Amino acid sequence: MDDRQHATEILTESECWELLGDADVGRLAVDIAGQPDIFPINFIAEHGGIVFRSAAGTKLAGAVLNRFVAFEIDGYRPSDRTAWSVVVKGQARSIEKMQDVFEAEDLPLYPWLAWDKPNFVRIDPMVVTGRRFHIVDAATPDASIGWSVQQSELSAAERLAAEPTPGVPFHPGAPRLHAD
Repeated sequence: MDDRQHATEILTESECWELLGDADVGRLAVDIAGQPDIFPINFIAEHGGIVFRSAAGTKLAGAVLNRFVAFEIDGYRPSDRTAWSVVVKGQARSIEKMQDVFEAEDLPLYPWLAWDKPNFVRIDPMVVTGRRFHIVDAATPDASIGWSVQQSELSAAERLAAEPTPGVPFHPGAPRLHAD
């Protein structure tokens, strides 16, 4: 077994569902006129499927008209220096039966934007896969992905590189280089 195989662990389907149950946001990949497109969505994993809300538009049409979709979540655990990814491939369908709509409305699934998202969509999985990656010890935790480290653990140069310029808008994912 080479180092790449040792560094990657295949997750069981139950481990994938556990991670899906703990997540709030994922990415929905759909086919729009023969081109891939990806949308961030908040979702609920329930009864062996993924449920999300949508307003009318490209995301909804791409999901339910083409039906085959991919859905992905990922994350990391600084405590054990691992990152993980779960992918669900399946068919998306509008939830239309009145009883199913009532059940979906009872889910703790609320639009994050101020406008109405009256459509519920369910992804029925055909394949659920996941991988866990073990981060090498030589890798320095990176604040751009939210991996927090104690400032005392960093060298002076590393602390400077992670600090925004006072008064300048800063996005933690944006690279920032310092001139010496």
